[in-house]
Amino acid sequence: MLKSPAPEAREASHLFYLSSLRRPLIDRAEGIYMWTQDGRRFIDGSSGPMVANIGHSNRNVLDAMKRQMDRATFAYRLHFENEPAEELARQLAAKLPEGLDRIFFVSGGSEATESCVKLARQWAVAIGQPSRWKVITRFPSYHGGTLGALAVTGDDALAETFAPMMQVMPTVPAPAAWRDRDNLSMEQRGTCYADMLEEKILAEGPQSVLAFIMEPVGGAATAALVAPDSYYPRIREICDRYGILLIHDEVMSGAGRTGKFLGGDHWNCKPDIVALSKGLGSGYAPLGALAAPMRLVQPLLASGGFQHGHTYAGNPLACAAGLAVLGEMDRLGLIANAAFMGELLMDELKGLAKRFPFIADVRGKGLLTGAEMVADPDTLRPIEPAKKATQRLLDLAYERGLIIYGRKVKGGVDGDNFMVAPPMIVTAAQIGEIISIIGDALEVLAGELDLPVEG
Repeated sequence: MLKSPAPEAREASHLFYLSSLRRPLIDRAEGIYMWTQDGRRFIDGSSGPMVANIGHSNRNVLDAMKRQMDRATFAYRLHFENEPAEELARQLAAKLPEGLDRIFFVSGGSEATESCVKLARQWAVAIGQPSRWKVITRFPSYHGGTLGALAVTGDDALAETFAPMMQVMPTVPAPAAWRDRDNLSMEQRGTCYADMLEEKILAEGPQSVLAFIMEPVGGAATAALVAPDSYYPRIREICDRYGILLIHDEVMSGAGRTGKFLGGDHWNCKPDIVALSKGLGSGYAPLGALAAPMRLVQPLLASGGFQHGHTYAGNPLACAAGLAVLGEMDRLGLIANAAFMGELLMDELKGLAKRFPFIADVRGKGLLTGAEMVADPDTLRPIEPAKKATQRLLDLAYERGLIIYGRKVKGGVDGDNFMVAPPMIVTAAQIGEIISIIGDALEVLAGELDLPVEG
């Protein structure tokens, strides 16, 4: 087998992404592992950016895609219907809370969240409430990179450059109740954070507020943040009180990753609209979806239809992949495995937090977990940004053959974390290997940055 040259010896790439950093060339992937052309093996401990839910190179999914490729790879939705899209919509609706049975397919998470917002707005206009246009979001949060999705994203680092080009929406604080230093219980804190939504609605004017968008279990912007249980029903109650639509961004937390099909299912918190992507296609094809009830869709259809669309919406090849992904999730019992292995992973991460006290919080659901690092665990003083603790930890893990995820959690500017979210096929032995590598990397990081370690 030909080996790729060392990164520094390769030609300059014509591609550009976040930086000029070169990575080795991928050769193949299988299960939770990925191999480079120079022979190195990596554990995909974050499923890419929390995408590869069912693992890499699943033969049944590849075979289903091949069968569809032999028939048709593209059919524009305005010209033809296709069986994979119809069947995927039917099966997906059956897994969602009752009534969320109208599906609109897209190609990714940003398209999905933006589609939710556009559906909400067109519904308000169709029912004679055109004054409703504001979508309240949380800070920090992340809902996508297109201008529409970015407008409802609470992240200064990502949004500041583009602010003059979009309508930035109002925000409320994300429910980071673990940081609060008061005499309230966690349940009381959860209620307080939810009540901040009502305060914002009243400040903006209820007649102008269209929707509230949130991740039931946080993604990259909050490193798997989970609110106190009391938060979720109070949010639903407030939205109902003011006639505001509740949009759940389940792009990262959906499709079984948290041990339920939707993250919101842990609290029986039923949204009005749901955005799905990432694990829905599991990395086999670009795929996302909007799910809504007929009570929201019917007014749009009666007024001329959903004024929105993408070229690859309902693509037969992507939908064939998604259909096979759902089939493999059921056949292999992956949602149950995510719940069981998630408990093991959480226990192991809490063990690391005892060993490394600079890990101030461990949180998450199922196989969507995160840990936040600070310089002082008593005062929660953050690690100096110049030390780039998150990136250094990710690099140390990568050098040891493990991929984990992380970014700043305070609006993309401050705060250090790492996320561990392996594919839902992960075993106990593989979790042990992941934790061992993270432990080694944390040991080095603590020594380099003079962070506290238990003897």
